[in-house]
Amino acid sequence: MVYKITNECIRCNLCQSACPVGAIKIVDNRPWIDPEICNNCFNSIYTVPQCKASCPTSNGCVKVTNDYWENWFNTYNRLIAKLTKKSDYWDNWYNFYSQKFSEQLQKHQQQMA
Repeated sequence: MVYKITNECIRCNLCQSACPVGAIKIVDNRPWIDPEICNNCFNSIYTVPQCKASCPTSNGCVKVTNDYWENWFNTYNRLIAKLTKKSDYWDNWYNFYSQKFSEQLQKHQQQMA
């Protein structure tokens, strides 16, 4: 299983210098991991892939599998994680609009009285 560079990459090129096998190349001004060279830092002195460990965004490098469903669920879980970090969004939205609705209702009731 190899890694790939995502759209969250900030092009700092830290991964390129950290890769022990030189699998990261610059193609069209973007880093790219050559899947033929990448060995996932397996059988090396490192316990984690160095592209992932050196990435300041922590999502600039992600695992790529050949299994369709594993890729699908990885993408799904990553997107859900982004949404759940904003769990108070809907609570704030509801509180704000319910307050505005209550104000409008009170104005309407006062005008009708």
